[in-house]
Amino acid sequence: MKRRQFLTGAAATAGAVLSSVRAQAPREAVLRLGSQESRLPGANLKEKVANLAAWGGTGLEPHGNPWSRLAEIREALSGTEVKVSALCWGSHKGDLVSTDPDRRKKGIEDLRAALETAGELGAQGVIFVPCFHKESELPPAELDKILLDILPPLGEHAARCRTRVLLEPLNKGETFYLNRVEQAAEICRKVNSPGIALMADFYHMSREEADQAAAIVTGGPWLHHVHVATGKSRILPAQEEHSFVEGMRGLRKVGYQGWCSLECGIRKGTDPMVEIPKAFEHLREQWKLSAL
Repeated sequence: MKRRQFLTGAAATAGAVLSSVRAQAPREAVLRLGSQESRLPGANLKEKVANLAAWGGTGLEPHGNPWSRLAEIREALSGTEVKVSALCWGSHKGDLVSTDPDRRKKGIEDLRAALETAGELGAQGVIFVPCFHKESELPPAELDKILLDILPPLGEHAARCRTRVLLEPLNKGETFYLNRVEQAAEICRKVNSPGIALMADFYHMSREEADQAAAIVTGGPWLHHVHVATGKSRILPAQEEHSFVEGMRGLRKVGYQGWCSLECGIRKGTDPMVEIPKAFEHLREQWKLSAL
C-alpha cells in the first residue's frame, strides 16, 4: 500500500468515526488522573503510591516490563484506590520493525512477555512505539506492512492476557513514523483486534494535530490511555501556559474511561510534593471548563 493511499484511508476513517460518535450516546466520560512511576516523589514505591493516592490520583504507570517487581507493585497498591494504568514499554530500539529476523523475533517475544505482565497487573495496555529516529531506515509504507503483519498475532495474545498493545503517535522531532492519532487509528482499524489499541499524548498532539478534539474523536474507538504534559517545555500542567480544554472536549465526546497520566518534567527548582497536586487540581479545573 502506498503511503498516500494509507493516509487517504486514515482521513476517510476520521470522517466515518466522527459521524459515528456524533450519532451515538457514549458513556459519560470520567477524569482519572495518574502518573508515571518515575515522576512521583518518594523514597520507595510504597511512598510514591501513597503520595499519588493522597493527591487523588488512581493510576500508576511503571516503565518497561516489571515482571520481577510484581510482588512489590501489588504490595504498594494494596489498601489504596490506585491501579496500574499501563506499562510504558517504548520501542525496544526498533526491534519489532527490524529487517533482521532475529531482532524482530526477540522484540516480539519481549512484547509478548510485557503483555503477560500487564495482564497480571490488570493494566489497560502496553505502550508501544514502533521506532524512534535512527531506529529504522525503512520508509513508512514498509513499516505499515510490517505492523499489519506482526500486530494481529500480538493482538490475539494481548486479548488472551486481557490487555492491549497501545500504539503511541509521536511528534516529528522524535519519529518520522506515526505522528498523528488518525494514523494509529487506521492501523487499529485494519488490524481489527480488541488487543490492538492506541493512546494519545497532549504534548505530541500540540505539535501535530490541528484540532485536538477531532483527533481524540478519531481515535476514540481504540483510545485507552492518555499522556499529559504541557506543549512547550513538556513540564507539569500549570507550570506554564497550556490549555488542555480542547483535547478534553474530545475525551468527553468519546466517553473516555481510561487514565490521564503525567509524562513530563518539572520546572527546575520546584518541589514535586507541591507541584504535582497543583497540576492535578489544574487538570480538574480544565476538565470542568471542557464541559462548557
